[in-house]
Parts: sequence; C-alpha cells; structure tokens
Amino acid sequence: GRIERGTISQNQNVAVVTYGEEGKRNARIVKLLRFAGLSRQEITSASIGEIVCVAGIPDINIGDTICDPATPEAVPFVNIDEPTIAMTFSVNDSPFAGQDGKFVTSRHLRDRLFKEVETNVSMRVEETDTTEAFVVKGRGELHLSILIETMRREGYEFQVSKPKVILKEVDGVICEPVEDLVIDVPEDYVGPVMEKLGRRKAELLNMLPPEKGYTRLEFRIPSRGIIGYRTEFLTDTKGNGIMNSVISGFEPFAGEIETRSHGVLVAFESGEAMTYGLFNAQDRGALLIGPGTPVYEGMIVGINPKPEDITVNVCKKKHVTNMRAAGSDDAMRLTPPLNYSLEQCLEFVEDDELCEVTPKNIRLRKKILNTDLRMKDRAKKKES
Repeated sequence: GRIERGTISQNQNVAVVTYGEEGKRNARIVKLLRFAGLSRQEITSASIGEIVCVAGIPDINIGDTICDPATPEAVPFVNIDEPTIAMTFSVNDSPFAGQDGKFVTSRHLRDRLFKEVETNVSMRVEETDTTEAFVVKGRGELHLSILIETMRREGYEFQVSKPKVILKEVDGVICEPVEDLVIDVPEDYVGPVMEKLGRRKAELLNMLPPEKGYTRLEFRIPSRGIIGYRTEFLTDTKGNGIMNSVISGFEPFAGEIETRSHGVLVAFESGEAMTYGLFNAQDRGALLIGPGTPVYEGMIVGINPKPEDITVNVCKKKHVTNMRAAGSDDAMRLTPPLNYSLEQCLEFVEDDELCEVTPKNIRLRKKILNTDLRMKDRAKKKES
C-alpha cells in the first residue's frame, strides 16, 4: 500500500483498522519491501508517499488502514459498487474430466476463487450447499470471463453456468441492474438493431444524426437484455457496429425478456465425430465441431435454427459393402464449423446447459447428459 502519513519500519508494532467499523487489531511488521521495477527490495523503513509491501499481518483486506496503535485512524475508503452478475463455478463432471487440467478438484477451485477475492475488490464468492460448486459474483460478463480465461491458462479445469443478474429489493420493489448502452452503427442497420433491442426491453434515450455514415443510438437496457446480444449485434451489423455499455444503477424489474430463439444439436453417444455422421447432422443446423473431434453423450455439437433441441449421432460411420451405385463414392463436403470464443459460449448457454472450460478446450454440454433422463426431465417440466 501507499504511505499517507508518517513512517513505518521493520519490527514495528502497528494497529489495523477497517473504515466504518469500530475497534482495532494489533499486529507486527515482520518484513518491509519496496518495489523497484518488477522486483522487490527488502528495506528497514519507509516514509510518506512510498508504495511498500508489508509482511506479517494476517487476515488483512483491501481498504484496511495500518496505523499507530496510540492514535488509530482509518483512511476513508472508496465505495465499491456491488456485483450485478452471478455465475456458478463447479467441478468438471463430464466424461472427459481430468484429461486436460492440472487443477481439477473442488479444493483447488475453492482456493483459487477465494484467492482472487483478496485482490479483486468488486468480486464476491459464496459457498453453496454442496462442496462441488461456488457462486461467483462480478460486475458483468467481461469481469467474470477474464477470471475464467485466467484460470484456464493457469491449468484449472471446471464448468460454469449461464450468467444471471442479481436482483435486489429497494423499498419493497424487486429491482434489477440496468446499463447505459451506446451504439454506433451504419445507417442501413439501424432498423434491425432497434428491433432486436426493443424485444430486450431497451428504452431509446437519444438518436444522433448520421456522421460519416454512422448513427449513434443511446439506450437504457436491463443487464439481462445485453446477455447474449453482443454476438447477434455483430451478426446483424456484419461486424461494422460498435457497442459500449456501463452499469448505471438499479430499476424495477422489467419483466420477462426473450432469450435464445433456437435450439441445439446434442450428441447421442460418446466417441469420435465422423465425416459421415457430421454430413447428415449439418442438414439439421450449423455445426460447432469438425471430423475427428472427441464427443460424449449430452455434448452440444451444433445449433438448430428451430427452437427445439435435436439429438444427433455424429459418431455414425458409413457401412462398407460390396454394393456400388453411381455417385455413392462422391466426397462428402462439410460446412466449416463455427468457432465460438469463451465470451460467445457464455452468452450462448441456457439454464439447462453448462460451459466446460479446460486449458485446451471449451465445450458446451447439457446439465443432464443421458438422453433418456433429459427427455424425462423435460416432460416433467411441461407437466408442471
């Protein structure tokens, strides 16, 4: 931290005070370090204005003040905005679990998440009723996706659920986070953008006249409405649109919002994706995998343009026989698969799906992998 007043020295007795709370905790400076470029130098004392690293004080949090025990005084702390998005991080339980990752257990996952909270001031981690899952709260999809990508590169293997907004009650009214959304888009695409955002409960605040071929649109939209829209926005504007948003506060719940309008293609059995099976499956929708990709039952392998989910057998091989027919040996041509990034996968998943994250792969899957059990669960939900 930075020294605001006075001096600090090694082996000095100090008090730790939290702003806004009564009382103090006594501690002792075991070691004092000063930053020099990317390295640290051990020193015996430091004075006002210096940025130092202190060792020997347990259970200290961001915003706490280290001061003289005789005159404890907490330095005012900047108010940190509350999280708006929550996701569930859980241990990977797919058939491919443990193949890619170095850290795969719940203990590894728990230690890493709580270590992140020590330095990430706007993130919260909560334990659930099971030791295999943790609720992580942050300031938007980007905030959480950065954590996921960092952990993935560090060798962690886990799975995450669909991002959900955090609701809170204000004066007896259920409120949700809203964002100020600014879009710069070519004139030809203004109509489709406004139509899509209208379905997502966006309110148009301002529309500036075209400048250099681009029109600026300013909206206020629930955070729920932005989840899953960025990919659609890039598709609708053919990559020419620019979209920025910032959280502005909480407003009364705006009602249900239309989410993903299409279903998925789900693998019927475990094995290796074959060209013959993929060739038949691509007639049903766009593929997310190519030939030779290992798959398991319940893994999402494509997108169905219609709302319902379809089970497909991408591991099916072409039977070799002695029979020949004209044109039967023509090469099968596959459409190149869609290559979704981590952010696109997080936007894509629904409530009954998970995103499996490993150091080498990002897979989409159903929560219930078994086809029969998944059909029974769907039937129960329809009855209720």
